[in-house]
Amino acid sequence: MRRTDRYPVDGPNSLWQVYRTIPRWKAVRNFIFIQISRYAPSLPLKLWIYRRVLGMKVGRHTSFALMVMVDVFFPERIEVGENTIIGYNSTILTHEYLIKEYRLGHVRIGSNVMIGANTTVLPGVTIGDGAIVGAGSVVHKDVAPYSFVAGNPLQVIRPDIREDDQA
Repeated sequence: MRRTDRYPVDGPNSLWQVYRTIPRWKAVRNFIFIQISRYAPSLPLKLWIYRRVLGMKVGRHTSFALMVMVDVFFPERIEVGENTIIGYNSTILTHEYLIKEYRLGHVRIGSNVMIGANTTVLPGVTIGDGAIVGAGSVVHKDVAPYSFVAGNPLQVIRPDIREDDQA
């Protein structure tokens, strides 16, 4: 189950009211720095932007591949452990703007996690240490540590990949 806080809105859909929830300058600043980090070939530069400019908590030796898109409005709600890889063109969201409400949630990604290319991580989920998320997945629920999950909807492929190491 995803953990999100819900905020009802009156009037037009919540995306039309986005600047009531976040200052314009923050959205513009974040957008510019996220675009720089999406194309930057330097991992240390990306980590500096994520930590110092966007306020994300990112562990040592974590790698964000080319074109990764982190949440523009609330990147400070993203935490990633050490030695994790976020695959090419993946998206990590901490917000959802809907018709009658918007929702915010933290995303916690553990250490030694592998997230395949073109994966979308939705707000309010936790991906446990050592987990593997297959390419093209939509992570709409928590992922247990050391499990291998994939797909849309997300399915558990192997509940504990450590058992494979013992064979």
